[in-house]
Amino acid sequence: MAYRIILFIGLVAIVAAAASVLTFRPAREHNPNARQIPESASYGVPELEGDLVIFHAGSLSVPFAEISKRFMEKNPKVKVLAEAAGSRDTARKVSDLGRMCDVLGSADAETIYELLMPGHASWCIGFARNELVVAYTGKSKSAGEITKDNWKEILLKPGIRFGRADPGRDPCGYRTLMVFRLAELHYGIPGLATKLEEKDGKRFIRPKETDLLALLESGEIDYLFIYLSVAVQHNLKYAVLPSEINLGEPSLAGDYSKVSVSVKGANPGETSQLVAAPIVYGVTIPSGAENRPAAEAWVELLISPEGAEILEKCGQPPITPAVCPELEIIPQPLREFCVKAGAKK
Repeated sequence: MAYRIILFIGLVAIVAAAASVLTFRPAREHNPNARQIPESASYGVPELEGDLVIFHAGSLSVPFAEISKRFMEKNPKVKVLAEAAGSRDTARKVSDLGRMCDVLGSADAETIYELLMPGHASWCIGFARNELVVAYTGKSKSAGEITKDNWKEILLKPGIRFGRADPGRDPCGYRTLMVFRLAELHYGIPGLATKLEEKDGKRFIRPKETDLLALLESGEIDYLFIYLSVAVQHNLKYAVLPSEINLGEPSLAGDYSKVSVSVKGANPGETSQLVAAPIVYGVTIPSGAENRPAAEAWVELLISPEGAEILEKCGQPPITPAVCPELEIIPQPLREFCVKAGAKK
């Protein structure tokens, strides 16, 4: 597993080095032999129809809604039915509850490998990046003081309340704990991670990070750890975190890997040790998908230059071209917008 993660992230770093994080480059520039699809084209065959069920991470709600809107404009006989949850809960709907979906999008590509492969999926495409920030509003206590340098002191002040996602159910949750551990190393402050983790106990922990938005807007909490894309989509103020701790810089994969977090594993009674890594979002079509033609066409739109442009407008930095360790077995139309990452070992 570690071998695959290193190669997967390594290829993302190579792609990132070729273009800035917020600048997308169409996949066709990387693959001159790719099929050229006009912007007005309908992805897939003309007769796509039926329901298309998509399970996805909460942080993908806005960009996936925009992708689905464009997709249904191109394919009016298809109705997209989307359902958001924490990524680990999303995967367990398939693996544990036996529910079926046609497309599954996770805020952590590794969740697909850990919880769905090989029994429920056979491939995963990495299609987007992100980073963690500390979001707040103009009503938050000390809103005029917080910066990328003093955020930890602000959050540890008496009377300051901040929220975070459940690490057992959502990648944003365990990534927040990774940020705490990396911050302790980066700033050289022994015990910092424990102090941050224990602040307010579990009072302001929710199943997914987007569940905390209402608490922030109402003033119930002053700050929350959330993805930059979600902060941008909801017009929140935010304090950026140093690249050494925000999990957003592919070139720092080796430094991030110095910390890890334990969460509930794939089977009852098991735990998984998750090593910190640059954020990579993943998408797959589960083995039991009932509307596979529409699913393939939807994912094709997602990872195409048109889809990358939609992601970027939603504040979700796309990976272009997308990366896939299992390139040889994904549907042929998808290969034209992907490059091969390290094969699973």
